[in-house]
Parts: sequence; structure tokens; C-alpha cells
Amino acid sequence: MTEDAEGPRCPVSLPEMPFAQPYPLQPAPQLCALQDSGPIHRVRTRTGDEAWLVTGYEQVRELYGGEGLARTHPRPDRAARLTASALFGGRPRENFAREDADRAWFKEVLRTVISPPQLREVRPWVDEMVTGLLDELEAAPRPADLVSRVAVPLPTMVICRLLGVPLPDLPRCMELSEAIASAGDEQRSATGLAELTEHLRALVAERRADPDGLLARLRAAPYRLNPSIIAHIGASLMFTGHHTTVVAIGYGALLLLTHPKQRQALLEDPSRLPAAVEECLRIGNVGVNTGGGNGIPTYARADLDVAGTRVRAGELVLLDTGAANHDGGVFAGAYDFDIDRPANPHLTFGHGRHYCPGAPLARLEMLALFTQLLPRFPDLRLAVEPAQLRSHGEQITGGLEALPVTW
Repeated sequence: MTEDAEGPRCPVSLPEMPFAQPYPLQPAPQLCALQDSGPIHRVRTRTGDEAWLVTGYEQVRELYGGEGLARTHPRPDRAARLTASALFGGRPRENFAREDADRAWFKEVLRTVISPPQLREVRPWVDEMVTGLLDELEAAPRPADLVSRVAVPLPTMVICRLLGVPLPDLPRCMELSEAIASAGDEQRSATGLAELTEHLRALVAERRADPDGLLARLRAAPYRLNPSIIAHIGASLMFTGHHTTVVAIGYGALLLLTHPKQRQALLEDPSRLPAAVEECLRIGNVGVNTGGGNGIPTYARADLDVAGTRVRAGELVLLDTGAANHDGGVFAGAYDFDIDRPANPHLTFGHGRHYCPGAPLARLEMLALFTQLLPRFPDLRLAVEPAQLRSHGEQITGGLEALPVTW
């Protein structure tokens, strides 16, 4: 039995996360049943804690854009958790009073490397990375795994270059990022985060980071941060800057491979590719959070009313962007992949004050990859039946375990 300000709350049988998903691009039947019953639901996370799961588009959008939710908690040691991860969905950070100011500062720092002018400079070398990876793919034995050969290394190479991490350090950083993503093994996740942070701290302290990268810039004026703080920032960016894009690329490629007519339309008219990427981001998002359970973890700053349901201050609120992106009241044929969708206000990157500042970089990487992949491999096809594909069940970001292809 749990207690709150209004007295004890009796134990009840709640839907348990993560929900079983038969195929990476098909929604979990239990999630669909919840969506049909309303926009907000009481659930139990994989850590055994209770939470609110918000699945309605309007509610997710309003909560993202408003002031009622925080990513932090005034009592982190007592906060409900989504996963056992040390970085995302686990115990919240201890900066409750400074969260808004810290977020604003963080976004300002990111603008030094991913502002529109910066991204225009980034695109040529991202194109070069894509070309090199596709050269390696073409030379690889068939079938080849598009995830391990392209989807994983591309975002990792990009974020390492932006941070100024030397290329020889890339395999170690990838290994530690995988450990951090563990949804169920708290020790593995915490050790991975600690070791990645220390690795980056040493790079900064020993001045081995590229002087043009963000790590070195944070050490210089006007920031003059100490190496430990810079390392924490770098570790967070290292993880979020590549893991989520890896997932998006994998699902986007799968969507294009399983919809040959729309892929052919893109070959005939590449100008439609930006709209196709947005549709990949919308519909592919249904499988993004399967590792730890659906929903971006946040906490109510004060008592809230969500679609007539009272959410109490401090309670865990999971904003399920994947479910929201498949709300039939907003998207006609919500589970249909349609690159010509006339309007696509998806919430994959959040909304309002919680909008992901790395969204332009993720879009750039997907556009750069698919711009080359489609014409270079016009006969690219799955090497297995779609039903054989599996998502990561133990990673907080989900994502395809592998995507075997041939041509």
C-alpha cells in the first residue's frame, strides 16, 4: 500500500511496462487497448514504481509545452523511476531548483555547434562520413547488417567530431554508451556512465580533445568550466546525441525497405525526401521506447489536471510520444506510412520548452544518409522476413537489434 497527502492508496493490479510488442513497427496490443480507453493511464514501470502514462496527442503536446512538468524531482532518492538507467529514466538529477536555468544554459551552449550556420558547415563532412560507410557496406559480405555498419557508427562519428573526441577513442565511447543504455542493470549503467565521464574528463584535462570541438570550447573562455563538469556534459551529449539517432535511422530504413512504392517515388523525386524523413520520425517512433517502457519520464511540479485525472505533485508522468504520434484523431490513417502526408506535427522531438535542441542534427544525419543510400542501392531489400526482426528489450532507447539487408 502506498500513501500520499490524501491518505493511503490501495494496491491495484496495474498494466506493467514494458508492453510486449510483436514486431518493431507494430504497436503493443496492450498499449492500443489503453489508447482506446482514454488519454491517461495508471501503470507500473519495470522498476515496480507507479506512474501516469499519457498517450493522447493533445495532452502530450500541452504537457510538453507547459510549465507543469520537470525532468527533476525535489527528492530524487524517493522519486519513482521508469528504468534502472543511470542517465535516463532512472533516479532524477539533483538540480530541481535550477532545472529551467540549467536547460536554458545548455541550449545556449548547444547553439555553438548545431545552430543553422554551424549545421551548414557540418553537412559536407557528414556527407563524407556517409560515403565512407556506404563504401564499406558495399564491400561487405551479404547479407550485411545495416544497423551495425551504418546506423550505429554514423551518429557516433558525428557526435564525437562535434565534441572533439579523437577518432581512435570512438569504439570505447560506443561500448560505454551501450552500457549506459541498460534499462534493467543499474550497476552496468552506472559503471558505464562513470567510466565514460572519466574518459572524457581525462581528454579535457590532458588537452587531447580537438580544440575545435565542444569539449575544448567549454574549457576556454567564456565558460572556463572545470574538466569534471565538462565531462558530465559531454557524456550526456555523447549518449543522447547518438543513441536516439541510431534508433531513428534503423526504423526509417526499415520503413523504406518495407514500402517499395514510396521508396521508388523518392528515387524519382528526391525533393520529397525531407517529408519522408518526417514521416519516418513520426511512425517509427512507435518502437523507440520499448527497452524501458513507453514514455519520456517527467515529474509533476504541482498537482495537475490531465484530461479530468488528478496527477499529484512529484508523481512520475510518462509522455508517450510514440502513442501520441499515432493518435487517430490527429493523424488520418495513423498507422499508415505516407510520405505525402499533408500535415505532420509529430511530437518525436517533444514540443515547446521541452523541444529537443538536437532535432536539427538528427534530421540532417537522416537526410544525408538516405540521400545517398537510396540511389546507390536501388535494389536494397530485407534479407529476412520482417517478423524475424527484433527490438532491443534491454535498452532504454529500444531500437532494432539488427537489420539484415542484401542487394
